[in-house]
Amino acid sequence: MISGERFSVIYRLVGSEKEAIKKALDICLEQTVEFPEELVPRGMIRDHVVGRIESVTPISDVSVRDGLCGRTGTEAGATAGVCAGTASATEGSRPSCRVTISYAVETTSGELTQLLNVIFGNISIKPGIVVEEICLPESLLKSFRGPRFGRQGLRKLLGVPHRPLLFTALKPMGLSAAELAKMAYECALGGIDIIKDDHGLTNQVFAPYEERVRLCAEAVAKANRETGFNAIYVPNVTAPYNQLFQRARFAKEVGAQGLMISPALAGLDTMRELADDDSLALPIFSHPAFQGSYVTSAENGISHFALFGQITRLAGADGVVYPNFGGRFSFSREECRRIAEGTETPMGHIQPIFPCPGGGMSLEAIPDMLQVYGRDVTFLIGGGLFRHGPNLVENCRYFREMVEKMV
Repeated sequence: MISGERFSVIYRLVGSEKEAIKKALDICLEQTVEFPEELVPRGMIRDHVVGRIESVTPISDVSVRDGLCGRTGTEAGATAGVCAGTASATEGSRPSCRVTISYAVETTSGELTQLLNVIFGNISIKPGIVVEEICLPESLLKSFRGPRFGRQGLRKLLGVPHRPLLFTALKPMGLSAAELAKMAYECALGGIDIIKDDHGLTNQVFAPYEERVRLCAEAVAKANRETGFNAIYVPNVTAPYNQLFQRARFAKEVGAQGLMISPALAGLDTMRELADDDSLALPIFSHPAFQGSYVTSAENGISHFALFGQITRLAGADGVVYPNFGGRFSFSREECRRIAEGTETPMGHIQPIFPCPGGGMSLEAIPDMLQVYGRDVTFLIGGGLFRHGPNLVENCRYFREMVEKMV
C-alpha cells in the first residue's frame, strides 16, 4: 500500500535553528495527518504518512541549496538532478534555516491539486514559511504530462529555431474588437511571433470575446500570408469555469494558435486540463495576475523558482509571463534569473518552457535582458512598442531586427 518512495520540499523557515525545527515538526503534521502528534497511530501512518524532516541547515552555513537534491533512491525520494540551484536572493536579514521535509508519494494521489496541498496547504496561512524548491521522483512526475510543446515545440511551431521569441500584448482595454484586430495585423506584419490579448481583455461590451477572437485570428492569418511568417494569436481564456473551455474551443475553431490563462484566477489544475486536452492541442501561456502575494514577501510564500518555474511546468504551460527586472514591478534581476532557472531545471520528462519577462519593458532594455536570459527567452513588450515611434509596423520591424542582430 505504501511504496516507500518519497518526494521532498525545501522550505526556508524564519527563526533560529531551534525555532525552525519546531516549525518543521509542525509542518510534518499539518501537511499530512493534521492530528495531535501524541495521538498519531503507530505503524504505517506514523512511519510513512507523516512528513519527515531530512535536514536542517542555517542559511548562513549554506552556499548552495541543502537537502535531498542529487541523492537517489527512497531515502531522498528525488531523482538525481531534479533539483538544483543557489540560495534565494530574497532572503531577509532575520535568522532562517533551509529545511528539507519529505512526504510519501501516496499522500498526493497523483493529483496536482493534492500535490500542491501537501506542499503548501494549511501552512500557507502560517508566517515565516517559504517554499524554495520541489524535488519529485519520476514515479510522481509521470502523473503529469507537463508542457505539450515546451521550448523546442514552440520554436518549431513559430519557425524560429535560434533567436529569442518576440511577444506583445493587445491593449489598452476599451478599444473595439476591430481596433484590436488592426493592431494584431500590424504587429504580425512587423514580425512579432506571438500576439496575445492583454490579460484584462475577456468579454467586455467594447470588445466581445467571440468578435475579438475571430477578427484578431483572421488579422494575424492575413499578415502571415503576406509575410510568410508564422505569427500566432493567443486569446485570453481566463473566465468562469463553465465558460472557459467553451471559449478555448471557439478560439481554436476560428484560428487562434495558442491560449493564455491566469492560473491563480482560474486554477492551476484548470490550466493543466487545458494543456492536456488533445482536442485543443494548443500552446498554453501562463499569466501572473493574482500570483503576486505568493512571491513578494521575503518571509512567506513560494519562491520565484518554484512558482513560475517548477509548478507552472507541472501545470502544463509552455511559456510563463512574469514581471521583468527594471520594469514597473518589483522583481529583482536575481529573482528573474531564478525564474529562468526554474523553467529549465531538470524535472524528468517535464520539458523546459519559455520565460516570458515583461511588465513595462522597453526596447532599450533588450541588450541587458539578453545578458541575463540568453536566447531561450520570449521578450514581451507591449506599450514600449508604441513609444518608439508613430508607425507600429515599423516599430515591430525594428524590434525584430534588433534582436536578430544581437544573437
